[in-house]
Amino acid sequence: MNLKNTQSGSFLKNYKSILLLLGGILAGSILGLVFGKGVEVIKPLGDIFLNLLFTAIIPLIFFTISSSIASLEKSEKLGRLFVIVMGVFLSTVLISAILMIIGVLLFPIQQDIIISKIPLETIQASSAGSQITQLLTANDFFELLSRKNMLALIIFSFLIGFASLHSGEKGKDFSRFLNSGNEVMKQLLCMIMKTAPIGLGAYFAYQVGIFGPQLFGAYAKPLGLYYAVCAFYFVVFFSLYAFIAGGRKGLNVFWKNNITPSLTALGTCSSIATIPANLEGAEQMNIPSHIRNVVIPLGAPLHKDGSSMSSIIKIAVVFAMFGKDFTDPYTLLTAIGITVIVSVVEGGIPNGGYIGEILAITVYGFPMEQALPAAMIVGTLVDPMATLLNANGDLVSAMLVTRIAEGKKWLSVKIAA
Repeated sequence: MNLKNTQSGSFLKNYKSILLLLGGILAGSILGLVFGKGVEVIKPLGDIFLNLLFTAIIPLIFFTISSSIASLEKSEKLGRLFVIVMGVFLSTVLISAILMIIGVLLFPIQQDIIISKIPLETIQASSAGSQITQLLTANDFFELLSRKNMLALIIFSFLIGFASLHSGEKGKDFSRFLNSGNEVMKQLLCMIMKTAPIGLGAYFAYQVGIFGPQLFGAYAKPLGLYYAVCAFYFVVFFSLYAFIAGGRKGLNVFWKNNITPSLTALGTCSSIATIPANLEGAEQMNIPSHIRNVVIPLGAPLHKDGSSMSSIIKIAVVFAMFGKDFTDPYTLLTAIGITVIVSVVEGGIPNGGYIGEILAITVYGFPMEQALPAAMIVGTLVDPMATLLNANGDLVSAMLVTRIAEGKKWLSVKIAA
């Protein structure tokens, strides 16, 4: 009895934020269905939430990225192993993103309702050189403080972090300032997100009141596609990765020892919280300590196959809701680039997926006030599956890194030993 109560309490604790968010969306939907356009009176609640989120995002990104780089130790080994790890991470993220793009192309997300027919203000109107310049830099410092220059801010934050790192002892005070600012902004975002059930509930009430019940179909189609493609990736591609890493033995070892990490990921909806289970699973797989102790902790914030796939589906949903073509080659390549950035940026930030959504919306030029809530709702609904892929992806990546670093017979040697 006590065990059941403990398990129930643990479930509610881990999923509390998601349940509250879904509860707010459900309540808003009911209000929209009942009162129709009369719910416009509560629309300001949604606008206030979004405005708070917009104003917190910019300093949060700056402090999070710059402080994480500034906190690195120069003595850390960033040699061959680090290169292998980054190569494996990047490869699986790209593969997962491309697979989701194929899924969207095979089963197009066509919406029955179009939020807006406004022209899409993308950077495609200028030359290739100007596009790259506008994406990577800003004309002046104050322009970095605008969400319209999100990628430029991210790059600037990385540079500030490296500059602090190379400043040595003289830069310690500034590094402490960055770390302090990072903690403060994390707490601020957590405080703002406590109002998300009310804010998104008000937004959804307004959307349902304006567009009617058919709005639900706008989310049902992409969600079904996302879960189907992710399930395929989880079973087929993770099995393929494990087989490449260790043959049939690798396949058996992976599926035998990933059960606890999988359940932990689903139970906590957190890649960070799954690190202990992943480390234990990696040890049971006979992955060398010097590899698992680098890949698993590093993968939790930087390597996210599930998030890369959710990034693609969210971009596709936004394009569909605005009646825009997602199949253009430039759009697809940009989506892949955004996905890689999102996989890196969101890891160390609470609710970091929302930052990735803002980046995508900014790059493509959609109106933030309409596009962001839709992307946030989809992101919330796919979070459990995304976390499952994120966490298990770190485990199978550790196997691939070991295969490359230690040779193809690493598993046989370890088992024999």
